[in-house]
Amino acid sequence: MSRLPTATCFALSMAPIVLMVLGGLPLALPAQTQPYPSKPIRIIAPFAPGAGTDTLARTLAGPLSKALGQNVLVENRPGAGTVVGTEAAARAPGDGHTLLIVANSFTINPAVRTKLPYDAQKDFTGFARIASTPMILAAHPSLPAKTIKELIALARARPGELTYATSGAGTGHHLAGELFKSRAKIDLIHVPYPGGAPATIAAIGGHASVLLVNILSVASYVPSGRLRPLAVTSPERSELLKDVPTVAESGFPGFDTSIWFGSVAHAATPRDAVNRLSTEILRALQLAEVRDVINKVGLNAAGLSASEFDAFLRAELRNNEKIARDVKLRLD
Repeated sequence: MSRLPTATCFALSMAPIVLMVLGGLPLALPAQTQPYPSKPIRIIAPFAPGAGTDTLARTLAGPLSKALGQNVLVENRPGAGTVVGTEAAARAPGDGHTLLIVANSFTINPAVRTKLPYDAQKDFTGFARIASTPMILAAHPSLPAKTIKELIALARARPGELTYATSGAGTGHHLAGELFKSRAKIDLIHVPYPGGAPATIAAIGGHASVLLVNILSVASYVPSGRLRPLAVTSPERSELLKDVPTVAESGFPGFDTSIWFGSVAHAATPRDAVNRLSTEILRALQLAEVRDVINKVGLNAAGLSASEFDAFLRAELRNNEKIARDVKLRLD
C-alpha cells in the first residue's frame, strides 16, 4: 500500500483543529462588530432639574435618540458642586453609553478642590461643546456706581464692605469674580447662592452690592431700573444688552470669562463612538427647534468638535489652575 506524502499527512492531521477554529469564528464576530450604540444612552446632568445643563441635555435627547436609534435618557445627579454626578460618570463603563453634561465647574473643581474622586484630565474625553453665554456685572440701583471705574473707586474707598452675589462657590461666576477682584485690586466679599435666580433676587432686594450671573438673569430687570448693568465679561458686547460695555472696554484688556456647556464621556470610550456622538450633537445644534430652546434660556449655540473641545477643556484646566493659584482660591 502506498504511503501519503508527509505534507499531506500533516495537513490532514491539522484539519480538525482548523475546523474547530473556523467553527468558533461566527460566535466571536458579533461581539466584535456590534454596532454603536447597542443599548439606551444615559446623559448625566450634575445639576438639579431646570438648570442650564439639564435643559440642554433634555433638548438634545430627542434629536440624539432619533439619530442614534436608541432611547436617550437624562439622569439628574446634583450635589457637591457637580462632583456627585461627575463621579458617577467616571465610574460608568467606557462604552459610550453614558455621557456627562459639563460646564465651567468641570474645569474649576480640580483647581480649587484637593480631593476629587476622579481625574478630570485622565478619566474623561471631551466630544462636543454645545453652548456659551456671557456673564454680567450688575448693581442694585442704590449703589453709587454706574460704571466699572466707579465701582472700583467705591470698593477702594470702602474696603471689605461691598459684596458680590453669584450662583455658588466654585462656579464660573465665582472664579470670574475673583479674577476681576485680582485684576482691579479691590476687596469684594463673595456671597454664594444656590443658583442664578436666588442670587438675582438677593441683588434686587439690596442684599448684595453687586451681582455676577448669566446675562439672561439680569436682562429683564434692566428696563425697569431694578438692576443697573455695569459690564459684560465676554470679549464682545451682548445682543441682549447692546449698550452695556465689556469689562475689557472698561479698562481691563483681554478680560474674557464666559459660561460654557459641553459634553464628555469616559476616556476609554472607543474613538468611533466619540466621533459619532460629536457629529450627531453638532448636527442637532443646527436644528431650528434646538436653537430656539437654547436661545430662550439665554445661551448661544457654540459647537466644537471632539478634538477641538477636548483641547479646549485641557486649556481651561490649565488656565483655571493658574487663576485659582494666583487669587489663592481653595474650597477645601
